[in-house]
Amino acid sequence: MRATVRRAATAVAVLALLLTGCSVDDDGRDADGTIRLRFQSLAWQKESVDANKQLVKEWNAAHPDVRVDYVQGSWDSVHDQLLTSFEGGEAPDVIHDASDDLADFAYGGYLADLRPFLPDRLKADIPEQSWRTTTFGEGVHGVPFLQEPRVLIADTELLKASGARVPTPERPWSWQEFRQVTEALTGKGRYGIAWPLKEPVSVTLNLGLSGGGQLFHRDGDGKAVLRFEQGDGVVTGTIHDQVNIDGSAARSALGMGGSDALPGFFGGKYAMLPLGFSYRQQVIQQAPEGFDWTVLPMPAGAGGAVQGVSPQTLSVAEESPHKKEAVAFIDFLLRPPNMVRLARGDWMLPTGTEALADPSLHTAEHGWAVGTALAQGLRPAPAQSVRGYPEWKDKVATPALQEYYSGAIDADELNKRLVDDGNRVLARYQR
Repeated sequence: MRATVRRAATAVAVLALLLTGCSVDDDGRDADGTIRLRFQSLAWQKESVDANKQLVKEWNAAHPDVRVDYVQGSWDSVHDQLLTSFEGGEAPDVIHDASDDLADFAYGGYLADLRPFLPDRLKADIPEQSWRTTTFGEGVHGVPFLQEPRVLIADTELLKASGARVPTPERPWSWQEFRQVTEALTGKGRYGIAWPLKEPVSVTLNLGLSGGGQLFHRDGDGKAVLRFEQGDGVVTGTIHDQVNIDGSAARSALGMGGSDALPGFFGGKYAMLPLGFSYRQQVIQQAPEGFDWTVLPMPAGAGGAVQGVSPQTLSVAEESPHKKEAVAFIDFLLRPPNMVRLARGDWMLPTGTEALADPSLHTAEHGWAVGTALAQGLRPAPAQSVRGYPEWKDKVATPALQEYYSGAIDADELNKRLVDDGNRVLARYQR
């Protein structure tokens, strides 16, 4: 159905161009030889959409021979939409996505290997740890450009009243201390924390790195295997115990998304929320007048103040006839001043070293300085390049973690399901 609608829309667009005397050739050129690229963006916040559209406008003004058309996509449907467009030969030239969605597209041959086209400036500006998130096999199939640490959004008044030590990026709480603080913050009609874990897998894996966990490993043949080791139990055990033993975390919040938990936070039901860095914009927009809040780093364990992330990415379709020009447009979008504009528009952090050093990202206001201080501890998400991860996540890990956090199963059963059931899933993809 979607493919039919797209073909009809394409036909209408081509007819309109013909009527204006400006036809489009099969190689993506107008009748006058102008190259035309389609850039599908997933920006959704007004500031971010405005920033992306303005940059497209600036590119077009400076490059009359290579025109870029802005196409609005959606995070909610991007994977299925891209798969359909790849298989139908209608993919955008420049594709906005996230690194944890690229593996199947990269291994399936749908995304171009960007190594022959990437300029030295861009390669050098983005750290190697970020490039690893878009490297599949020998190829680089995307440019990581925005990343988002998880932080604690705390009610400043309640935090001060508890007498708890205020953590800093240089001296975060340990996971044990964090558990004690959430107990101290718990009172009549109030929980110390709410964990909105409607999608529990990425949160668990990415924060698990700080406890020394990894869960995904490689055997001697380079195949991915699952092992639940001592470090993997630090974060999972903390969340479970806060909900089921301490009573310091709201059981009712486990099925929520981050936005769902904000009204309870503003109403004093929760003293703290662990959220992605970009949620600060929603806090600013929705907080009652006079509500005082602060941004704190997440706890750290034996693994240090590290987190896994899956950066937002820009890729080029393998079928695009103008890969060189598409990468030149990506390079323009990600020049340091432009990367800063995109980061501020999305309330996230840039991956580029020069952009990250911009003074506007180091102000105390709205917690920007806390976020940038955490950037050095961001690592590729543990399952970044594992084939079969989406099935393991949906069919095995999500239900197992939801049951464990709610108290329906114990740690031994969680281990068995994540590892034993999980390895059977991965084995099918690695025969």
